[in-house]
Amino acid sequence: MHWQDWVFSIGNWIFSIALIPAILDKEKPPVSTSLMNTVVLFVMSFTFSTLSLWLSAFSIGVNGILWSILAIQRLKQKK
Repeated sequence: MHWQDWVFSIGNWIFSIALIPAILDKEKPPVSTSLMNTVVLFVMSFTFSTLSLWLSAFSIGVNGILWSILAIQRLKQKK
């Protein structure tokens, strides 16, 4: 296991934890921000998996899922 995998993974878990208040709050970021982050994070997750950086790929994938939850929540607010 590469030390870089641990560094990227820990950083992404911190980012994921930082998103929890936004998910629980009534105010949501714009849909365009959430969707762009979702797409970029899923691409990065795929890229890390091709480098066999599995912890990073998983943690970035979780971060992407959290951003997609924010996008869905914002879309539901607009209705």
